[in-house]
Amino acid sequence: MTAFENRSFRFGVALVSPAARGEWAAKARKAEDLGFDVVAVPDHLGAPAPFPALVAAAEATRHVRVASFVLNAAFHNPALLAREVATTDLLTDGRLEVGLSAGAIREGTVPGRVPFPPARERVDQLEGTVRELRRLFADPQFGPRPVQQGGPPLLVAGNGDRVLRLAAEHADVIGFTGIVQRREGNPQLASPEQLAARVDFVRGHLGQRAAAVELNLLVQQVVLTEDRRAAAEEWSRHPLAHFSPEQLLASPSWLLGTAEEIAGQLVEHRKRFGFSYIVVLEPWMEAFASVIERLR
Repeated sequence: MTAFENRSFRFGVALVSPAARGEWAAKARKAEDLGFDVVAVPDHLGAPAPFPALVAAAEATRHVRVASFVLNAAFHNPALLAREVATTDLLTDGRLEVGLSAGAIREGTVPGRVPFPPARERVDQLEGTVRELRRLFADPQFGPRPVQQGGPPLLVAGNGDRVLRLAAEHADVIGFTGIVQRREGNPQLASPEQLAARVDFVRGHLGQRAAAVELNLLVQQVVLTEDRRAAAEEWSRHPLAHFSPEQLLASPSWLLGTAEEIAGQLVEHRKRFGFSYIVVLEPWMEAFASVIERLR
């Protein structure tokens, strides 16, 4: 059994819909009551601002961890981000996890006001941010001091070689979306073979760190159904998919079936790919809770 296969499952939900204080608190409590380990917030324009939303979620819950999932490094000055992270870790009693990416999706940016640099520049910014956060949190003179020694756990998400090498060197968690970004047109769902190749690439660079690093997958869809084949045929016509029903049935990021079948898929995917930390989007929170119950 590999170090990845031996990890216990963790489950997170990304809350993407803005809400007033009372409704937001209720959503966070519901996630905790349903068995999720992590309440996460993305860094998209139109979604809630991550840090105040995470503080509010932690205030409303008892023990669930809170995570940025994921911050777009191009949006943040590293020194100011370190202050935000440390303060949020203090206000959440050390329950914060920080996810970072190079920001692969133009969606939500505003030309002239919210820039979208070329990929090389975005990855440069991500690398500089990761290194600066690690440096500052290791500096005894840095303040405010986060609760967690060395700073909160760091997730780095991506698909390209440079980002995955950076993650293998620095991250506590490495995140995969199961999505392939194309130079032109809409992103596509990654085939199992493509995803396996990216995981193998990371494993080749982790070396002795493998036992200490968690692999994360963002699940794009959760479809509870008694007929996996019919659901796969329907979803194979979805504009994001561009794959056959057979490929959708095998995809780690497109979960179809009964709760028992999906639980079995996740066990198999952990064995094949090493994914033990699974995050679903807010619309699938309740449906996925029945899967969590079976895996506990």
